[in-house]
Amino acid sequence: MSATAAPDLFSPLALPNGAVIPNRLCKAAMEENMADEGQVPGPALVRLYERWARGGAGLILTGNVMIDARALTGPGGLVLEDDHAIGQFQTWARAARLGGAQVWMQINHPGRQLAVAMGQEAVAPSAVPVDLGRFSKMFAQPRALTPAEIAEVVERFANTAALAERAGFTGVQIHAAHGYLVSQFLSPLTNRRSDLWGGSLENRARLLLDIVRAVRARVAPGFCVSVKLNSADFQRGGFEAADAAQVVEWLNGMAVDLVELSGGSYESPAMQGAPQHGSTGAREAYFIDFARDIAAIAAMPIMVTGGVRRRSVAQEALSTKGNLAGVAMLGLARAMAFEPDLPNKWRDGAALDVTLPEVGWRNKSLSGLAVMAIAKAQLYRLGRGRAPSTRLSPLLTLIGDQWRTRKRAARYRAWMQARA
Repeated sequence: MSATAAPDLFSPLALPNGAVIPNRLCKAAMEENMADEGQVPGPALVRLYERWARGGAGLILTGNVMIDARALTGPGGLVLEDDHAIGQFQTWARAARLGGAQVWMQINHPGRQLAVAMGQEAVAPSAVPVDLGRFSKMFAQPRALTPAEIAEVVERFANTAALAERAGFTGVQIHAAHGYLVSQFLSPLTNRRSDLWGGSLENRARLLLDIVRAVRARVAPGFCVSVKLNSADFQRGGFEAADAAQVVEWLNGMAVDLVELSGGSYESPAMQGAPQHGSTGAREAYFIDFARDIAAIAAMPIMVTGGVRRRSVAQEALSTKGNLAGVAMLGLARAMAFEPDLPNKWRDGAALDVTLPEVGWRNKSLSGLAVMAIAKAQLYRLGRGRAPSTRLSPLLTLIGDQWRTRKRAARYRAWMQARA
């Protein structure tokens, strides 16, 4: 089937709540792990987002901001659970909005994907640990959340969303993908409950739907509420494409302004381009075909993120193909770590295709860690005012990243102890 005319990558997108995204390119979320002491934004993170603000994306999504100081995806993660550092978050938001983009805060809880080094208790829908073979011991053994604790999680998401609005962000993205807590509730592999939050898909989706309702009730109508959802877990017996389609249908009536589709988890890192099972196609834009199916049933715009680094692929994703509509937004993640000006360069007609470093080690878990370490190294460089580099040693970069992680974990544990 041949593609037909589509919106230009640089045409505006009107959202259901009336907000407008200036163009169809999004700087998608990447986990920076660049928080200053106290898990708040500092000068390096502000410089990084100033750089992206000048890069021309119509939407900028932040990396993880955690709803609970006890539960971080990484020791350099940001926490927004009260207003004690609201001024620093306001400075960060102003920097990210310098170029006129919509700027949404991604809000999250790691659930069982919590490193032992953090020194905190891991919670999850069920007591199912992360399985990464000999690396499994890096993650805490989780316990199942009680109903009262689930209600607290819902309230924390709503509270962080309200604080994000106060800080000057124009929206939030509820992270329900990549094997974090909300995604864990959605997947039958990690949710083995037999109560109101387990069993049927309707029950497994209850936490996400309750969070969306609670967030929407706490923010202004013009403040954007979005969801990041797995197209699939890419693990046999897990959350599947048909489940994702049903969840989007339930979200249709809930004043959600955009749904971003991705996929995978720590155990099957499809978001890095390497799902263990059930890949939807080529490494570049491998979620696009599924996104077209979802766009046909969604009442809100659909965004897809996953490996896009060529303008021709981005434009094709917006095009109608046969009887299937294109997606509304394209998320650029690692590509914008290496080319922070990529949207502007595409707008100016540059024939720029981003070549991303790959790591072909036999151990896929180590390869995935090295890929993430190389991407994070670019963010640190940008935060110091330096240019990205594609000539980094995967091994040395991974070792350096692990050293920084240990150092930040010790700082985080000391901070938590002082808070206690």
